[in-house]
Amino acid sequence: MTNKFIFDVDGTLTPSRGIIDVNFKAFFDTFCLENEVYLVTGSDKAKTVEQISESTYNLCKRVYNCSGCDVYEGDENIRTSNWTLPALARTFLINCEYESNFSIRTGNHIEERPGMVNFSVVGRNAGSVDRAKYVAYEEWNGERNLIAKAFNIMFPELEARPGGETGIDIAPRGSDKSQILTDFRRPDMESIVFFGDRMDIDGNDYPLKLANYKGNNHHVEGWQHTWEVLREYSTNRT
Repeated sequence: MTNKFIFDVDGTLTPSRGIIDVNFKAFFDTFCLENEVYLVTGSDKAKTVEQISESTYNLCKRVYNCSGCDVYEGDENIRTSNWTLPALARTFLINCEYESNFSIRTGNHIEERPGMVNFSVVGRNAGSVDRAKYVAYEEWNGERNLIAKAFNIMFPELEARPGGETGIDIAPRGSDKSQILTDFRRPDMESIVFFGDRMDIDGNDYPLKLANYKGNNHHVEGWQHTWEVLREYSTNRT
């Protein structure tokens, strides 16, 4: 049975919020030509293309943007969710931003995406220096997990999970990354190989890891780790 490879993007194929390494891109493009490759990411299409390039994006069989709420095959949009964040949930997030002890704010704290939103205390406009400061702050503070757990208690019909380094992905319950598996037939489940950097129980890759119980999961520590594992797959094909 031929493997079907599914990849997260941020922290798995690229540095968080960064651009794919040029040498890894050349390798990955060849890998896409030789294998059945899918992407699933919390980011929208524009941001994903910015990170990996349009050419690599189009080499993938299908890309599940916004955790599967906005789906593309190349330039063709397959489906898009029209869900929007309820007003009370928005107010809750604004209060969380206001009450955070982290001192830096860069703007774009509630980013609307098809079928979901991404919330960030530091803001989506943060550069690498401010992002690094928030990562260091959150390592001992655990703020995102605390906000997500409080949000999930307050709004049980929705679900919040930390995604990437500074954000929290929020969508209707059940609209997490595992929703993409409805596009795969039951026998194919055994052939799925999933790569992600947030497979911890609170991370946004965890639902797909949990759902893909018959497949292989690679909890990677960055794009370099992904490349190392993919080299093994490529070697085994030859």
